[in-house]
Amino acid sequence: METIILSLGGSIICPDKPDYFFLKDFKNFVISGLDRYRFIIVCGGGKTNSYYNEAAARVSNIKKEDLDWIGIMATRLNAELVRSIFGELAYEKVIHGPEKEIKTDRKIILASGWKPGRSTDYVAVLLAKQLKVKVVVNMTNISYIYTKDPKKHPDAEKLFEVSWKDYRKIVGNRWSPRMNSPFDPVASREAQKMKLEVAVLNGTDLKNVEAYLSGNLFKGTIIK
Repeated sequence: METIILSLGGSIICPDKPDYFFLKDFKNFVISGLDRYRFIIVCGGGKTNSYYNEAAARVSNIKKEDLDWIGIMATRLNAELVRSIFGELAYEKVIHGPEKEIKTDRKIILASGWKPGRSTDYVAVLLAKQLKVKVVVNMTNISYIYTKDPKKHPDAEKLFEVSWKDYRKIVGNRWSPRMNSPFDPVASREAQKMKLEVAVLNGTDLKNVEAYLSGNLFKGTIIK
């Protein structure tokens, strides 16, 4: 059975508050695929992360590591939310880091943030390495990667496929928990070493995600 790693953006789990309409559809999407796939779902922090980081920073001069830990806890809250909607179908513990071997027969496994300086994209890449998975599906709130920020640059070009070398020229080499990029630069460096394929898709369009998994035409950007 094929293992699918979904890097599920917090921006679609919790765009402002938890999106239970999306979560209901996502639950059905995953359950409908259990005859073909085992799903590892790595959850991001979303607005919960942003709101809590902003609140802390408005009150005090917060150390970067403490802001990181707030963000990590936001990812863990989101992961517990997603784990709970699957009930007994999901492994009962959220995986908090990629360093330990996953031992369970359950076909749905949730994972979250790990430690300061490392994103959930990075966790997804290291889980792919541990499990010898060749593809990570990055479910985010954009449909494509562009050559530059399309909100600021009208001449930005949509990319359907891009090499890791060229993608890393776009996003650079440094990452912070407050950084807004389609896929974390540090995770990208590791993914390039592994020759991993990452599909960047609009995660709210689950029919499109299914089209990608089935090898059909889809909207999105492939990095490899």
